[in-house]
Amino acid sequence: MNNFTFVKGGSVTSPLGFVAGGVCASIKPSNTTKRDLAMIYCECPCQAAAIFTRNLVKSDTIYVTREHLQNGVAQAVIVNSGNANACNPDGYEKAAAMCRLAAEALDVDENDVIVASTGVIGQALPIEPIAKGVDALKGKLTKEGGTDAAEAIMTTDTVRKEWAVQLTLGGKTVTIGGIAKGSGMIHINMGTTLSFVTTDAAISADMLHEALVEAADVSYNMVSVDGDTSTNDTLAIMASGLAGNTPVTEKNADYRAFTEALTAALKAVAKKLASDGEGASRLVICQVSGAKDEPTAKVIAKSVICSSLVKAAMFGADANCGRILCAIGYSGAEVDVKKIDVSYRSAKGEILVCKDGCGLAFDEDKAKEILLEKEIDILVSLADGDGTAEAYGCDLTYDYVKINGDYRT
Repeated sequence: MNNFTFVKGGSVTSPLGFVAGGVCASIKPSNTTKRDLAMIYCECPCQAAAIFTRNLVKSDTIYVTREHLQNGVAQAVIVNSGNANACNPDGYEKAAAMCRLAAEALDVDENDVIVASTGVIGQALPIEPIAKGVDALKGKLTKEGGTDAAEAIMTTDTVRKEWAVQLTLGGKTVTIGGIAKGSGMIHINMGTTLSFVTTDAAISADMLHEALVEAADVSYNMVSVDGDTSTNDTLAIMASGLAGNTPVTEKNADYRAFTEALTAALKAVAKKLASDGEGASRLVICQVSGAKDEPTAKVIAKSVICSSLVKAAMFGADANCGRILCAIGYSGAEVDVKKIDVSYRSAKGEILVCKDGCGLAFDEDKAKEILLEKEIDILVSLADGDGTAEAYGCDLTYDYVKINGDYRT
């Protein structure tokens, strides 16, 4: 039984102490209507932590945010879409300038500002529209502004990603909320997104970092849309402590409850990221069971959802178990190939297509009916232990090529 509940209509402003907003700053000259600058603010300094992309090529926003979080404290977030501020000679200065602009508007220390950017890589970030946008946002940050902030960080996303969960810690109601963006350049190599999480739990920066790492390992790090790890991936969290629970400073029962709720929320977001993959028409989830251990199960699940041939087969509703077996075989995991079972499942039912490593004769019409649904599970059973894992991907469509062929225009 879960010790948490999802909050209907929840967002990054659901926890006590937080407000947010988003405006159109026209960071891209062609943009005249879309919100592209967001801010999140807490009425008090927060315990804070973040984890970032493992790509060696990073946006300078990551270097600035890392410096600002060395003391484990933050009070605000400023983030823009339309320009990644990556691979620019003045990127660091622009990122620091964004923090100063936010700090001046909110009357906070600039070292307590988290900064992030997303969009086109290798183009200079114009600071003037951001300065004007900050002025427009000043005084417009509200409890209802989480949705505007979620919209402002979108690039090729087609839907907003916002959420909140509640749980009880020490008799106090604690809320965790967040917004995220991600549609392309999504791959299992933390963070695969820009994601900003808030909570009113009293919890130390060290425990926040530990919780982020644990939660991301089985959620964001199990997503792949296209195999490309972005230069800007950031998953940040701020805790106001206003819920009044006994502060969580060690890995006790309250820490485990907090991490369980955060993990469930980030898994839900991971599914949204995959289902909203650029050009995607289907969410594809690979569930592995019976592996010798969890690491083996994770390697196999990731290999299956990353396979271009598997993704293309899902687009064509082709129940080709050979592509699943192939992806398992080159995953690098130790597995007895003569024990592999593969099934497909959706709202239309379930069909076994491979038994003991060999393809079966099956009802092709039934299989196609199953694979034409919007959400498809690929079930891999290995009969080799108790290890399980789940990875999240999508199909590969013509629209993915079109979107990325025209990305800068």
